[in-house]
Amino acid sequence: MTTHLSHPKYRPDIDGLRAIAVLSVVCFHAFPDLLKGGFIGVDIFFVISGFLISTIIFENLDKGTFSFSEFYSRRIKRIFPALLLVLIACYSFGWFALLADEHKQLGKHIAAGAGFVSNFVFWNESGYFDNAAETKPLLHLWTLGIEEQFYIIWPLLLWVAWKAKLNLLSLTLIIAIISFGLNIKGIHSDTVATFYSPQTRFWELLMGSTLTYMTFYKPDLLAKKNHKLNTFLNALIYSQLFQSNANLLRNIQAIIGLTFIGMGLLLINKENQFPGTWALLPTLGATLIISAGPQAWLNRVILSNRILVWFGLISFPLYLWHWPLLSFARIVESETPTTYIRIAAVLISITLAWLTYMLIEKPIRIGNFSNTNTIVLAVLMVTVGSIGYYTYKRLEKNDPDLSTEAANYCSQFFPEWTNLTDHPCKIQKGTHNAIAIIGDSHAAHLFTGISELLAPTEGVAVFPVSGAAPYINVSTLTQGEGNKWRERGYKNINGAYDYIIKDSTIKIVVLSHMPLCSFNDAIDITNTANKDSNDVLKNGMERTFSALIAADKKVLVLFDNPSLAFDPNLCSPRPFRLTKHSDQCSYPRSQFDEIIGFSNYRSIVESVLINYPQIKTFDISELFCDKENCFLQKDGHLLYHDTSHLSPDGSRYVAPYILNAIKKLY
Repeated sequence: MTTHLSHPKYRPDIDGLRAIAVLSVVCFHAFPDLLKGGFIGVDIFFVISGFLISTIIFENLDKGTFSFSEFYSRRIKRIFPALLLVLIACYSFGWFALLADEHKQLGKHIAAGAGFVSNFVFWNESGYFDNAAETKPLLHLWTLGIEEQFYIIWPLLLWVAWKAKLNLLSLTLIIAIISFGLNIKGIHSDTVATFYSPQTRFWELLMGSTLTYMTFYKPDLLAKKNHKLNTFLNALIYSQLFQSNANLLRNIQAIIGLTFIGMGLLLINKENQFPGTWALLPTLGATLIISAGPQAWLNRVILSNRILVWFGLISFPLYLWHWPLLSFARIVESETPTTYIRIAAVLISITLAWLTYMLIEKPIRIGNFSNTNTIVLAVLMVTVGSIGYYTYKRLEKNDPDLSTEAANYCSQFFPEWTNLTDHPCKIQKGTHNAIAIIGDSHAAHLFTGISELLAPTEGVAVFPVSGAAPYINVSTLTQGEGNKWRERGYKNINGAYDYIIKDSTIKIVVLSHMPLCSFNDAIDITNTANKDSNDVLKNGMERTFSALIAADKKVLVLFDNPSLAFDPNLCSPRPFRLTKHSDQCSYPRSQFDEIIGFSNYRSIVESVLINYPQIKTFDISELFCDKENCFLQKDGHLLYHDTSHLSPDGSRYVAPYILNAIKKLY
């Protein structure tokens, strides 16, 4: 006789809570200024998932009916059908709508999504709220990665603990406390890792697990405490002339929970250090609402109404569909889509979610499907992931890059480098690195072109720190919550100069810097009382130039390439666009000349170099602009990756000119 896993009794109010979660996320993604804290819907999902999954595990462990094979078979039937459909649809659309580098990235992300490791991939790429996030159609699958990793680890831990007759509540609380502690610690040192890391997110799912344990194993204890508190509240609120309300405590719990969620939606935004303690608002709110039970007025009347329940039923496919539609619209438009396009994307995603639920998800999930069908779904997921990975590797071969090996080699000398910046340092192994480039991300984008020209016998070392000025003891980019971790980037810059000065083989030092990152917030570490950013930069230059000259280094200071006021992909021909506009491959030079930061930076450098005549400068902007216009394209190649950083082709375009300027230093 086959024993099947039992499942918790259906609660429509939980589907209503799912609806609030998914609609919050959709609203935030489509109209971020309308609901700035909408992304906390993900945290509500985590609590719900932890509660429901732990209910299945606890109940079946207690009955002796728990089966790993059936548990994961049900997870596959629940998740794989809709996910497969979305992954295949994204790949198909990307095949004819995306440019080569975009298609390569999509292939990588499809492989990550199919393998449920998207959180790790995006963790290594960049922050969730960076500009590039809008052009990653599968970015939202990071949450699925967290949940699936929880589904793999948590049942195994509970099963082992149950077999060993350990206290399951103690185990749950210990892991949750450790996870929450890592979250609090990590948010102050590495916000990106803390956002994506499973160990700093599991506590949110474990809040639901803790509630499950108390509900399943301690119902009498909860009932007694709830009765006493309910009696006290009735006596406090009601007159003896009126009949007391048996559900008063439940109603108060649900209202407080909804209030917490509402506060999170209104108070939390992408500038906050999240998750951190901010994540307590949505997670506690969801926990209180679920614990209030279906008898609470809010749960019974509001959350269980047909509209919210309907959205809750399609919440998973709606979550899967909405972001790719919005992201693809952003990609093909090369700018933020119009309000009408975003509204249309949301409506289409709702329609696709309903069709997916009715025609794909519901029949497979509820229908009488055998183990063979589960195996077929697993094989299809492996196949789709393999196709994505093959696409990524095939296109990567067409874009040769020496950076990975160089980054790995540099990490041997600077193992803590990426703790202070999102750009790795790079030192070419097995070459004679006579040139070192130091600065911010505009130093990083020079590596491709120069390394390829110098390889294989010669090489270049690059030391980039996001938003950092390339000067000793100068901290920059400190404004705003999201940039606090970057203000310590000067430690990397200082360490790089120590390395450069001690390495006698390095003869040339190139300083590359986007000046807009330095003005108004530069801090002199040796004199923090100095609030004049221009003076701070000037003092930093003098310190740095003097140290390099004393070490017998030749120095070249680069004046930066122009920045753009629009997405450079407007210059790229696409198969189609949703709205008509002409390709924009140039713009008036006056727009660049009017940028105050660039001209101010040049003035400061030139004033300092009066005392350092041996130091030379080279103006990259002259390679992009004539007297009338500035250009994004040369010989059919797009020179920009985004509004300020050069593409690999742009790096290759400027490299020979920079090397020619370096030769003049000898």
